[in-house]
Amino acid sequence: MGSYAYKYCMCFTRKFRSPDAQPPPDVRAAHLSYCSTPSSSDGLRRFLSQVQGESPADVDRILATLAPTSAGHGIARLVTRSPAPAQPTLDDFFGFLFSPDLNPPITNQVHQDMSAPFSHYFVFTGHNSYLTGNQLNSDSSDVPIIKALQRGVRVIELDMWPNSSKNNVDILHGGTLTAPVEMIRCLKSIKEYAFCASNYPLVITLEDHLTANLQAKVAEMLTETFGDLLFIPSSDPMKEFPSPEALMKRIIISTKPPQEYKEFLKVKDNQNGSGNIADLPDQGSLRRIDSNADESDGKEELDEQDEEDSDEDDPKFLQDTACEYRKLITIQAGKPKGHLRDALKVDPDKVRRLSLSETQLAKATTSHGAEVIRFTQKNILRVYPKGTRVNSSNYDPLNAWTHGAQMVAFNMQGHDKALRLMQGFFRANGGCGYVKKPDFLLTTGPNGEVFDPKASLPVKKTLKVKVYMGDGWRMDFSKTHFDAFSPPDFYTRVGIAGVKADSVMKKTRVLEDQWVPVWDEEFTFPLTVPELALLRIEVQEYDMSEKHDFGGQTVLPVWELKQGIRAVPLHDRKGVRYKSVRLLMRFNFV
Repeated sequence: MGSYAYKYCMCFTRKFRSPDAQPPPDVRAAHLSYCSTPSSSDGLRRFLSQVQGESPADVDRILATLAPTSAGHGIARLVTRSPAPAQPTLDDFFGFLFSPDLNPPITNQVHQDMSAPFSHYFVFTGHNSYLTGNQLNSDSSDVPIIKALQRGVRVIELDMWPNSSKNNVDILHGGTLTAPVEMIRCLKSIKEYAFCASNYPLVITLEDHLTANLQAKVAEMLTETFGDLLFIPSSDPMKEFPSPEALMKRIIISTKPPQEYKEFLKVKDNQNGSGNIADLPDQGSLRRIDSNADESDGKEELDEQDEEDSDEDDPKFLQDTACEYRKLITIQAGKPKGHLRDALKVDPDKVRRLSLSETQLAKATTSHGAEVIRFTQKNILRVYPKGTRVNSSNYDPLNAWTHGAQMVAFNMQGHDKALRLMQGFFRANGGCGYVKKPDFLLTTGPNGEVFDPKASLPVKKTLKVKVYMGDGWRMDFSKTHFDAFSPPDFYTRVGIAGVKADSVMKKTRVLEDQWVPVWDEEFTFPLTVPELALLRIEVQEYDMSEKHDFGGQTVLPVWELKQGIRAVPLHDRKGVRYKSVRLLMRFNFV
């Protein structure tokens, strides 16, 4: 037991005792029931199976991890306590349960089927991945690209523009004051860090604003820099995307085809009497979908024109240039120029990628929600922030996910609530950057019906969450970080982010002057769509006169939660895990 002294009124000192973390009643009861038997190994095995819900293989793995070795003694050695006797003591048992590395809330292994087509997965996607700050005048650099790759992002976006001499390629946010970075520097960093966090495929989406000669230069840079890592499709166009498993440790390119090739396809389509979207009337077109005066300052229209759909392509394309550049494109991209319903039509002979702004998506899902879901069952839908988010903020990703959008592009430098949801979502499936869509987003009924996120649905599961206690702030923060005159007054907020019917936030009571708060409170969350629900956890330090202080947060995918008593590590606002701060919680599904 330690003590903390705080000065106040210049000459007085207040002393507070800070007891060590003690096992809550449920942990004591579990130890008594399972680990006070003559055979401690059998008791711990039964606890892991019956209370923690671990599979037989995971039980064996955990027991092997905790077993004594020549270098130390079982649980005690791994949680830095005194050497353990033959049976786990209460302290050993509690130390194991309160260790996030030994007893995590979700698995850290890839466990989903990765052999389905690429379009069957949500993919961790960045927007303007090269920007260090805001969207208007920050520097472009390879540093944010490296950071994104280290965090498991699997889609990197590069905006390609001619440099000032028109003889090389820069990466920058066009039409703004952002400073450029050379494309080759970005490509070299991508090659070095592409698979540092995940071996599953890395997608590079290219916004192309180049002449034919510079496109040829890009094709050369890509092939020379990435070599055998670069995936080159064998068919053009593809009828179905390859699987993430088939593309492991490969880099794939997604962009619009060269203008000459598009013109060739248009001529071919006209000869077949199929017409094309560009000839459709403007009324109801996506080109106008973001024209609301209260949401646009002109930047949104600029984004829609520039992003993957520029009409300023050089007409003097060389056939060889078009072919060399085109053959590197695995995911052909584009933006619709006609009626929304036509843009969302599924071509049985070709797969493609469609890009919509967050505002376009909101309107599309309101008027054509079923068509959006049908489109994403085979094709790829990418959603990006509206142009008015100049401070690199983000949008609520739930609407995109519930309609099957695979690439929900986020500003990774915008550390807000929405990015925390994104980071939490992709902690699923071992953090590999790919999360399999739930079956209901991939199936169509006998009459063409698909999942309706707005429908009133029955409760499918009920999640019970118990918040026992927290610890670690006294190790990771100074004694006056939260309050200059006393220990902190912590409380925990717990809730669900998901479909509207499931979304809610609740909180514990405030515990005054406690570095090791023990709340021991339980909350119940009925869930209609648990497959897309996220558990939000946030600790705040109560302040009567000012804004409450931040004490840590995490977001966990509900469908990945392990049942039983678990140690939940907390992260800072940017999503970086604290060294010591954690909560002891219990999760049960009924």
